[in-house]
Amino acid sequence: MAAAAGHARRALGARAEEAVVAHLAAQGIEVIARNARVGRLEIDVIARDGPVIAVIEVRTRGAGSYVRALDSIDASKRARVRRAGEQLWRARFSRVRGVERMRFDAASVTFLPTGEVEIELVKAAF
Repeated sequence: MAAAAGHARRALGARAEEAVVAHLAAQGIEVIARNARVGRLEIDVIARDGPVIAVIEVRTRGAGSYVRALDSIDASKRARVRRAGEQLWRARFSRVRGVERMRFDAASVTFLPTGEVEIELVKAAF
Protein backbone atom coordinates (compact mmCIF):
# COMPACT_ATOMS: atom_id res chain seq x y z
CA MET A 1 0.00 0.00 0.00
CA ALA A 2 2.84 2.42 0.79
CA ALA A 3 4.34 1.71 -2.64
CA ALA A 4 1.03 2.65 -4.32
CA ALA A 5 0.89 5.90 -2.32
CA GLY A 6 4.48 6.70 -3.31
CA HIS A 7 3.71 6.03 -6.97
CA ALA A 8 0.59 8.24 -6.83
CA ARG A 9 2.59 11.02 -5.16
CA ARG A 10 5.33 10.83 -7.83
CA ALA A 11 2.69 10.85 -10.60
CA LEU A 12 1.04 13.93 -9.06
CA GLY A 13 4.44 15.64 -8.86
CA ALA A 14 5.16 14.83 -12.50
CA ARG A 15 1.77 16.29 -13.52
CA ALA A 16 2.57 19.45 -11.53
CA GLU A 17 5.96 19.80 -13.24
CA GLU A 18 4.32 19.32 -16.66
CA ALA A 19 1.84 22.07 -15.83
CA VAL A 20 4.63 24.46 -14.77
CA VAL A 21 6.65 23.71 -17.92
CA ALA A 22 3.58 24.46 -20.08
CA HIS A 23 2.95 27.66 -18.08
CA LEU A 24 6.55 28.82 -18.60
CA ALA A 25 6.45 28.02 -22.32
CA ALA A 26 3.23 30.04 -22.68
CA GLN A 27 5.11 33.00 -21.18
CA GLY A 28 7.98 32.57 -23.64
CA ILE A 29 10.37 31.26 -21.01
CA GLU A 30 12.73 28.53 -22.27
CA VAL A 31 12.83 25.35 -20.19
CA ILE A 32 16.37 24.00 -20.15
CA ALA A 33 15.93 20.91 -17.97
CA ARG A 34 13.56 18.98 -15.72
CA ASN A 35 14.54 16.84 -12.76
CA ALA A 36 18.17 17.84 -13.19
CA ARG A 37 20.60 15.96 -10.97
CA VAL A 38 23.40 17.99 -9.40
CA GLY A 39 25.40 15.45 -7.45
CA ARG A 40 22.93 13.93 -5.02
CA LEU A 41 20.60 16.92 -5.27
CA GLU A 42 17.74 17.43 -7.74
CA ILE A 43 16.30 20.56 -9.30
CA ASP A 44 12.70 20.28 -10.51
CA VAL A 45 12.88 22.76 -13.40
CA ILE A 46 15.67 24.90 -14.83
CA ALA A 47 14.61 27.68 -17.20
CA ARG A 48 16.12 30.66 -18.95
CA ASP A 49 14.22 33.91 -18.61
CA GLY A 50 16.25 36.28 -20.78
CA PRO A 51 19.61 36.82 -19.07
CA VAL A 52 18.47 34.94 -15.93
CA ILE A 53 18.69 31.24 -15.13
CA ALA A 54 15.69 30.30 -12.98
CA VAL A 55 15.91 27.33 -10.64
CA ILE A 56 12.30 26.39 -9.90
CA GLU A 57 11.03 24.26 -7.02
CA VAL A 58 7.60 22.86 -7.93
CA ARG A 59 5.09 21.91 -5.23
CA THR A 60 1.56 20.60 -5.15
CA ARG A 61 -0.64 19.31 -2.37
CA GLY A 62 -3.64 17.03 -2.20
CA ALA A 63 -7.08 18.27 -1.19
CA GLY A 64 -6.72 17.13 2.42
CA SER A 65 -3.34 18.73 3.08
CA TYR A 66 -2.93 20.92 6.15
CA VAL A 67 -0.14 22.98 4.56
CA ARG A 68 -0.28 25.07 1.38
CA ALA A 69 2.11 23.93 -1.33
CA LEU A 70 4.39 26.99 -1.12
CA ASP A 71 4.47 26.75 2.67
CA SER A 72 5.88 23.23 2.37
CA ILE A 73 9.23 24.57 1.12
CA ASP A 74 10.98 24.71 4.47
CA ALA A 75 14.39 26.20 5.29
CA SER A 76 16.12 22.86 4.80
CA LYS A 77 14.64 22.41 1.31
CA ARG A 78 15.50 25.99 0.36
CA ALA A 79 19.10 25.40 1.47
CA ARG A 80 19.37 22.18 -0.59
CA VAL A 81 17.93 23.82 -3.71
CA ARG A 82 20.20 26.83 -3.26
CA ARG A 83 23.24 24.57 -2.83
CA ALA A 84 22.32 22.66 -6.00
CA GLY A 85 21.81 25.91 -7.90
CA GLU A 86 25.15 27.30 -6.78
CA GLN A 87 26.92 24.11 -7.92
CA LEU A 88 25.07 24.26 -11.22
CA TRP A 89 26.01 27.93 -11.68
CA ARG A 90 29.70 27.22 -11.19
CA ALA A 91 29.72 24.10 -13.38
CA ARG A 92 27.47 25.19 -16.25
CA PHE A 93 26.22 28.78 -16.39
CA SER A 94 28.79 31.16 -14.89
CA ARG A 95 30.62 31.55 -18.20
CA VAL A 96 27.68 31.38 -20.61
CA ARG A 97 27.48 34.49 -22.78
CA GLY A 98 24.28 36.45 -22.16
CA VAL A 99 23.58 34.87 -18.76
CA GLU A 100 23.93 37.42 -15.98
CA ARG A 101 22.57 35.78 -12.85
CA MET A 102 20.53 33.02 -11.26
CA ARG A 103 17.35 33.27 -9.26
CA PHE A 104 15.37 30.78 -7.20
CA ASP A 105 11.64 30.56 -7.94
CA ALA A 106 8.85 28.50 -6.40
CA ALA A 107 5.76 27.24 -8.20
CA SER A 108 2.55 26.03 -6.59
CA VAL A 109 0.22 23.86 -8.66
CA THR A 110 -3.38 23.23 -7.66
CA PHE A 111 -5.50 20.72 -9.56
CA LEU A 112 -9.13 21.82 -9.25
CA PRO A 113 -12.10 19.41 -9.22
CA THR A 114 -13.24 21.03 -12.49
CA GLY A 115 -10.09 19.75 -14.19
CA GLU A 116 -8.55 23.21 -14.36
CA VAL A 117 -5.05 23.88 -13.09
CA GLU A 118 -4.01 26.92 -11.04
CA ILE A 119 -0.34 27.86 -11.04
CA GLU A 120 1.24 30.43 -8.78
CA LEU A 121 4.81 31.25 -9.79
CA VAL A 122 6.80 33.28 -7.28
CA LYS A 123 9.92 34.72 -8.85
CA ALA A 124 12.93 35.16 -6.55
CA ALA A 125 11.06 33.28 -3.81
CA PHE A 126 14.22 32.46 -1.86
